[in-house]
Amino acid sequence: MAIFNAIVDGMTWLLNWLYLLTESVGFPNYGIAIILLTILIKIVLYPLSQKQMKSMLAMQQIQPKIKEIQAKYKEKDPKKMQEKMMELYRENNVNPAMGCLPLLIQMPIFIALYRSLFNFDFINPAHATFLWVRDLSGMASLADPASYILPILAGVTTYAQSKMTTLSNDPTQRMMLYTMPVFIGWISTKVSAGLALYWVVFNIAGIIQQYFINKQTLAVKGEAGS
Repeated sequence: MAIFNAIVDGMTWLLNWLYLLTESVGFPNYGIAIILLTILIKIVLYPLSQKQMKSMLAMQQIQPKIKEIQAKYKEKDPKKMQEKMMELYRENNVNPAMGCLPLLIQMPIFIALYRSLFNFDFINPAHATFLWVRDLSGMASLADPASYILPILAGVTTYAQSKMTTLSNDPTQRMMLYTMPVFIGWISTKVSAGLALYWVVFNIAGIIQQYFINKQTLAVKGEAGS
């Protein structure tokens, strides 16, 4: 608990430091500070996120082969099926566990920011607004009077990012593609507007990153096939 409290205190210090940075350039605003914090976290997690996104894209591309192995061995020899799948993962440099690892690392950051923004002691409360949001530490459903824009954006960006790596022929993934954005949008109404802003910016950065990874991977695949 002491370690987690130290993380929360560190998050508070960093957010205030970024706010002072915005003040030094003449645009004092905690919303901008949260955006800068999000970009900073995204940069720190970039190597891990890149591996995750490449692994997910590779998993998507080998899905037909996975289904072939399952159809051939699932009923007759489950042990052989697992061996063949692991062999397929090794050949294509795919690690199924990579899909969960970045989320596990991000969750403590997300919770720490949630705790930090709860009753946040702003250096200047007048700068705790952002565009239409009246109070970044207030619950998004109350601080965002303009038709829940931040929660809606949280859901839409979650959908957009998931769509880029979701298999259209996998029923489980298709269900998650539609249910997860709704869940994230609902959760975003229950947390601070600042945390919802963090989630939206993090998703947008992830969408941009995934776009270039997809483009690069498909280009390499095209060159290999020509």
